[in-house]
Amino acid sequence: MKVNQSCKVLCIKGVDKTEPALSKADVELFMKRIKEDYNVNWMVDNLPAAATGLLDDGSKLYARGIPVGGVERNTGNYFVYNHHKLTINYHEDPAYVGARVVGFEVYPMSVMQKEKVSEDCDSVTGMSENQPHMTITSNGAVVDGMKMTFSYDVFWVPSEIQWASRWDIYLSMGGLYSDYVHWFSIVNSIIIAVFLTGLVAMIMVRALRLDIQRYNRVLTEEEKAEEAEEKGWKLVHDQVFRPPTVMPLTFAVLMGIGSQLTCMSLSTIVFAAIGFLSPANRGSLMIALLLLFLLFGIVAGYTTARTHKAFNGTQWQRVTLITALAFPGFIFTVLLILNGVVSRTGSANTVSLASMLTVLALWLLLSVPLVFAGAFYGFKAEKMEFPTRVSPLPRAIPEQPWYLSTPLVMAVGGILPFGTVFVELFFILTSLWMDQYYYVFGFLLLVWVLLIITCCEISIALTYFALCSEDYKWWWRSALVPAASGCYLYAYCVYYFFTNLNMEGTVPQMLYFG
Repeated sequence: MKVNQSCKVLCIKGVDKTEPALSKADVELFMKRIKEDYNVNWMVDNLPAAATGLLDDGSKLYARGIPVGGVERNTGNYFVYNHHKLTINYHEDPAYVGARVVGFEVYPMSVMQKEKVSEDCDSVTGMSENQPHMTITSNGAVVDGMKMTFSYDVFWVPSEIQWASRWDIYLSMGGLYSDYVHWFSIVNSIIIAVFLTGLVAMIMVRALRLDIQRYNRVLTEEEKAEEAEEKGWKLVHDQVFRPPTVMPLTFAVLMGIGSQLTCMSLSTIVFAAIGFLSPANRGSLMIALLLLFLLFGIVAGYTTARTHKAFNGTQWQRVTLITALAFPGFIFTVLLILNGVVSRTGSANTVSLASMLTVLALWLLLSVPLVFAGAFYGFKAEKMEFPTRVSPLPRAIPEQPWYLSTPLVMAVGGILPFGTVFVELFFILTSLWMDQYYYVFGFLLLVWVLLIITCCEISIALTYFALCSEDYKWWWRSALVPAASGCYLYAYCVYYFFTNLNMEGTVPQMLYFG
């Protein structure tokens, strides 16, 4: 701590049998890793190493990890970063005994060093840059039996950065991304939400409120005569709350799982926005997602039970079991297959068998009982009361116009919810796959709220248009229209893969799309 060191030799390849020279295979592996933009990741006191550089405006750029090497522009020869200047910032507080690490910067260098490393080194500034690169190719040809020295400098620099603020520069990536882009996304989402809010408000106030009150009272002969002349949704007011004829049990299960995911995502984003789940605490976000999903199993069971009961369903054991096992089982199976594929490559990211069994135990011993508990209270609760009476006889549905077909309505209706989130989605994908931190959870919370509002309103509006065409089978359509935004989301992920990522090999691609 606080001891500067210059040109410390880590190892010299090609000195003796314990440190043999780099073979042709070693050099080719270096070239492959440089070509694939591999980074080296180091940590000091839980702070990740940040390779520093300068942007065009002179400001400092922080990039997570240190590149393995590079390619010379003039000659095309590959070189390796074999010397690293480590700058460790520390802060001393009168209220704290000792000093604390508040920054970790690494400046990588490629230098062809002499036999005695100290000849190229200054005790104050460290290794000199006025040397040729440590190239591993010559005129495009791989060099065999190479000798290479790996060394480093360590400089301790006092800093005014407080301990609590030491992650700020990492999360903002040194100001690489402006908040302007996020605000643009927010304004775009608000415009869509306001437009839909006005549309839905007009439908609810002008068309529905007074008529619902009228249909719930006993009509006079004159009013019955007027009703016979009416058109559109008013003709099916006694049919709209008829239970769905197509897979009502599946619909109830999906409503339960949807409510579980909604509560999980909202709670996670709120906790992250108020600072409980910072990227500084590695793994905290993933643990929160998993545990909150398991705990909200009680919401899934309750919602499924209430919906199934509203549809006059009686298969409470079957519907509860499917809710508890179907979606988590599907996800667990996909992860199990992907983990098996990844483990065969020898990756360090393979999830251990013990961890998999722990998750399985949490699911079966925590989530499943909570789902059954929620279902118990859901079936015990009073049956939902609908605002209009249901006729005992189903009404014939006239032939629908082409533009109200379910696939077309899904294609049109799914665009608006996706349009509220696609800008923020880019930053999330970049965080997941480009090794950057995502930290603007306040923006994400606002976008999430606007997404939910947009999903609700587009569902209401397009359901109303279907009812105006006397199609009273709206249950599945009301869910499929906003769910279509998920198809657009996946399509955008495919687009992102081909335009922003450069993955080589089948396993990484399987992991991405899985």
